[in-house]
Amino acid sequence: MASLAIGKVYLIPTYLDEENVAVIPAYILEAVKECRVFFVENERTARRYLKMLWKEMIIDNYEWHTIHKAEDEVKDKFRKAIQSGAAIGVISEAGCPGVADPGQILVSVAHEMFAEVKPLVGPSSILLALMASGMNGQLFQFNGYLPIDNGARIKALKDLEADSIKRQCTQIFIETPYRNNQLIETILKTCKSSTKLCIAVDITGKNENIQTKTIAAWQKNKPDINKRPAIFLINN
Repeated sequence: MASLAIGKVYLIPTYLDEENVAVIPAYILEAVKECRVFFVENERTARRYLKMLWKEMIIDNYEWHTIHKAEDEVKDKFRKAIQSGAAIGVISEAGCPGVADPGQILVSVAHEMFAEVKPLVGPSSILLALMASGMNGQLFQFNGYLPIDNGARIKALKDLEADSIKRQCTQIFIETPYRNNQLIETILKTCKSSTKLCIAVDITGKNENIQTKTIAAWQKNKPDINKRPAIFLINN
């Protein structure tokens, strides 16, 4: 039987909007102070984030690894860190590690090694959008990015809408910010006029805007959210 590892893995959430660090609970700092090794999606932004939480932190005293979709080399480094008994922090680029984030592969490795995994409370754009949408929160599905190809995207939207109608399931998806307006255009041309669409923009930021309307209502007043982080939800 494999011996128990003594390393501990903290899943450290980060802000969705850099100007609103207040959404990060105070106890996150306690976990950060325990860590000696960090595996992060983006080292530059992770360093800046931790310095915002803890001004006295001497950043270069810690070990840093970029996840890079967690290829074998990074997973090997992660295993060694666990075997050393170190407290490890995993940090996403935004929101919660492991949710629509490459950190999930490292968490899987942690479980294989019997390491303790500690998920910490923080903002998730997916859940915050769902909470504010007025849509079904009992049955929902996160679909990540829809296909870029227009034909495949239209088919995906029709399939999601049909599934939403059949199961009363809220369908959630995202897009690269500079393609938001193109996605909205496709949604408004593809979905039924009675289908509800929630567009949640700049969640937790000063320009946060979350609105749910029917497709017919959105068609009368199309939003311009080019290059703004957004979450999209449909339900019927």
